[in-house]
Amino acid sequence: MSDHNLKQDQLTRELMEKNGDLSEPEARKWIELLWEDFEATRAKAGREYKGTEVTEQIIRQWVTHYGPHLDDFVATNPKFKKYFEE
Repeated sequence: MSDHNLKQDQLTRELMEKNGDLSEPEARKWIELLWEDFEATRAKAGREYKGTEVTEQIIRQWVTHYGPHLDDFVATNPKFKKYFEE
């Protein structure tokens, strides 16, 4: 398993601890979406790639601050809502 996947696995577990309403697949989907969105946004802005360590640090901050409410965020954000509709 790659370092990238190990970091996402750890972040998934951390998110599940912060938000008991999320299943493991939902938490993993959130981590993957946030990870890709952060890296894509930095790239579009012309920012230098700083590696997975920086991405992991930012996603961990988001999990810490917003993790308990991420499922509420879906209702108001169409960018992510489409990924969680059944």
